Amino acid sequence: MKLPNICDDVEDIEDLFSTDALNTGEKRITKVSVVPHVRKRIAEPVKKEDSKVHGDSIIPGTQKIYLKTWGCSHNNSDSEYMAGQLAAYGYKIIDDKLDADLWLLNSCTVKSPAEDHFRNEIKQARELGKYIVLAGCVPQGQPKSDYIQGLSVIGVQMIDRIVEVVEETIKGHAVRLFGKKKMDGKKTGGAALNLPKIRKNPLIEIIAINTGCLNQCTYCKTKHARGELGSYPPEEIVTRAVQSFKEGVVEIWLTSEDLGAYGHDIGVSLPQLLWQLAEVIPEGAMMRLGMTNPPYILEHLEEMAKLLNHPRIYSFLHVPVQSGSDSVLMDMKREYCQADFRRVNDFLKEKVPDLTIATDVICGFPTETDEDFQETLDLVRDYKFPSLFINQFFPRPGTPAAKMQKIPTQEVKKRTKKMSELFNSYTPYDHKLGLVQKVLVTEESHDRLYYVAHNKSYDQVLVPKEEQYLGKVVEVKITFVGKHFLMGTPLSDCDAVHSIDVPQALTKGKVSGLDVGQERSLKEKERNRSAIFWLTLIVAFGALMLRLLFSTQHLSLAQ
Repeated sequence: MKLPNICDDVEDIEDLFSTDALNTGEKRITKVSVVPHVRKRIAEPVKKEDSKVHGDSIIPGTQKIYLKTWGCSHNNSDSEYMAGQLAAYGYKIIDDKLDADLWLLNSCTVKSPAEDHFRNEIKQARELGKYIVLAGCVPQGQPKSDYIQGLSVIGVQMIDRIVEVVEETIKGHAVRLFGKKKMDGKKTGGAALNLPKIRKNPLIEIIAINTGCLNQCTYCKTKHARGELGSYPPEEIVTRAVQSFKEGVVEIWLTSEDLGAYGHDIGVSLPQLLWQLAEVIPEGAMMRLGMTNPPYILEHLEEMAKLLNHPRIYSFLHVPVQSGSDSVLMDMKREYCQADFRRVNDFLKEKVPDLTIATDVICGFPTETDEDFQETLDLVRDYKFPSLFINQFFPRPGTPAAKMQKIPTQEVKKRTKKMSELFNSYTPYDHKLGLVQKVLVTEESHDRLYYVAHNKSYDQVLVPKEEQYLGKVVEVKITFVGKHFLMGTPLSDCDAVHSIDVPQALTKGKVSGLDVGQERSLKEKERNRSAIFWLTLIVAFGALMLRLLFSTQHLSLAQ
């Protein structure tokens, strides 16, 4: 039985890039209104035998939309906001892509396989004759790619205008809407955090606290899409968190391309934000911190240790090292050395009991020698990371690393296999067998046999799938430990299940952030959609009857 890995909940969201922005010459629409490009259509003769009556409504806000997302939790947050705005306008978000009128595809550019999946999905949508809107880092960073030409695109900072883009697309126009959100001439975090959204998991709120980064790593493409650092003001982030708890959320994920860089552009620091958030988290609810690069977390080690010990913040941090070789790190332009990474680990592990640090490594970077790779193996062997993201090097178009001489593919695969064998040679949770721990239950396992919970260290703990546990804190005894998970048996004590002081969570698919007036409007649109469906059916049926009647009369006159 394949059980979910703790890694499944922590995406590799490191968006690392060169400071040179991609100059494509593409016209980027920043006007108040969307300017559509009308597709040129070649008139085809009407086939005489085609007597099918086409009765589909072209009234915007009545269609069904399929939304697919690749990549990091930042991308998932963007998708939640786009889904919420579309649903609030009246569109129906569905999981059956074959039944959908329009496909909204939100892409990731970190690795080549993710882009390949994105390209294949576009091909299928074209073959099925679906309307298509593209979002995410691929079209933003590569707007001149052949396979996205003629399709509508919305930029990563323009997701608050998704309704306009979808409307124009359904009218038959191809729209490209790019731009940056600015305040007082400075880039901001992006679209407002108070927009309507549909949470993928009603118990978990994903908050992007900043976009872009301060790095210029040679192997990553994402800066072409996310750009330079742009942070949201602390008060906007705290307000969003408070609203989410009022809607039954019990866990918050903070996400960005580099959490540690937060606030450098607006004169605040990550610890300042985190202390403010800690004050509004209800007892029993938890907050998970996202990815941070070593240079920026080094600035705040003392404060971060205190925060990671806070009872409502998981003792968990994702700090990508990428390589254990100083030479390779220099070629990657990572702006730290192996000793810096070790200092982060050693200091925090000393100060924070049972801290989990997840990390990433890239196998086969173009300048990596056998000796360099051995240094990375030694680093992993020293720390035995419980969560390790092992990535083969993929040259991303337009990055400096893509121009470097590649290591032979077989050698890259050999190194990747060797790293995987090292990772699988140790079991990180043996010392937790038999412990009694409090865990927060938030979701269902991939095989749907268990509920998934997390302890203070953000270890993945599987518990029995009983409805009474979902969204609650449960005291369990760890009865089994695996490579990627633990299994917990709830204590029989009647006080083993603890409710959190938040309202009942929104039902799955319900739009978050609507006021009473918006709720009323949405219900009215749903009624209108039903009325339009039946009216369209009646009109189509009437048209068919008239055609049959006309055909019968024409036949009688001919006779």
